[in-house]
Amino acid sequence: MHAIGLTHVGRVRSQNQDAIFVSTERVGAVPNLFIVADGMGGHKAGDVASTQAVQRFCEYLKLTQEHAQGGNYVNLLLQTAQRVNQELYDLSKTNDEMAGMGTTFIACVIENERVDVVHVGDSRAYFIVAEGIGQITNDHTYAEELYRAGEISAADIPLHPKRHHLTRVLGYDPHVALDGFSRDLAGVASILLCTDGLTNMLDDAYLAQVMQEPAAAHDRAQRLVDDANASGGTDNISAVLIDLQYDGGAKR
Repeated sequence: MHAIGLTHVGRVRSQNQDAIFVSTERVGAVPNLFIVADGMGGHKAGDVASTQAVQRFCEYLKLTQEHAQGGNYVNLLLQTAQRVNQELYDLSKTNDEMAGMGTTFIACVIENERVDVVHVGDSRAYFIVAEGIGQITNDHTYAEELYRAGEISAADIPLHPKRHHLTRVLGYDPHVALDGFSRDLAGVASILLCTDGLTNMLDDAYLAQVMQEPAAAHDRAQRLVDDANASGGTDNISAVLIDLQYDGGAKR
């Protein structure tokens, strides 16, 4: 396994409010850890929300040395994310400059041919397989919620006026509904975690095309960031690419 994380301010924003973390080595109770977060709020608040979420999540895991029972880390990831959510919420209520802040958040751990994930917001996780690409997280946006409720079609989502309106993030409410799940990695070549600064610029078909190229993980991740900028770069852009078929050189 090999992983690379890249983040870029984009071509329009003056500040990068994304935050990432990449470790193929143990972080406290977990054997590895990969995180993407996209902050929201005022000029300072979004940056604080994403950065603090990533830092505090890692710090809590480092304090939790015992291994999860059976190697399943979903409950640990959920509990840790809830602790971070409460901490961010408390900060937003005690500091006027941080009022209303929040952040999307994806963290995952890989072990025994399985990935354990905690997720909230509209940053995404994808599986890349021989047949193409598949999103494994649900976007927590108003338009996506309508789609899952059967009130609009999939074709309506990109046109909906609230397609970017987040319904759930870390830090905005004292209690947040988090998605936590495990997925088998049989047949999965790589995993992509990314913010909407990437997916708003590049569609899934193009992501699949780049991700399946026989190039090193860094080159593929860099191309995604570069191409998102070339397509407009209207937001901060972050990508964490986890290559599960790494053999010490290029992708197998």
